[in-house]
Amino acid sequence: MRVMVLVKATDDSEKDLSSNPEMMEAMGRFNDALRKAKILIMAEGLAPSSHGKRIAFDGSGRTVIDGPFAETRELVAGFWIWDVKDIAEAVAWVKRCPNPMPGPSEIEIRPFYGMADLK
Repeated sequence: MRVMVLVKATDDSEKDLSSNPEMMEAMGRFNDALRKAKILIMAEGLAPSSHGKRIAFDGSGRTVIDGPFAETRELVAGFWIWDVKDIAEAVAWVKRCPNPMPGPSEIEIRPFYGMADLK
C-alpha cells in the first residue's frame, strides 16, 4: 500500500527560516531508517507558501493567486511517499518520527487510490 505522509505547515515553517541543524540530523536518521526498511519512495520539504502560486478554476476561467496563503494549518511543509503493508504500519513509523517543527505539529497519512478503488 502506498501512502503520502504530509507534514503540516506551522507559523515557523512559513517564516522561511533556515532549518534547525539538530532536527535536520534527527530527520536524516529517520529517513535512513525508512530507507533501510525499504519503505521510503520519496521525501521532500517544500518552500514556504510565500514562494507558491495557486490557480483557481471557474469553468474555463483561470485565476493565479500569489502566496503567501492564509490558514497555515491547512498548508503542507513537506511530504514522504512510503510503500507500507497497511495504514497501521504507516502510523507506527510516524510515531517514531522526530517532531518536524520546533513546537506543536501534525503529520497526516493519506493512502493513494489503487486500481481496485477506481472500478
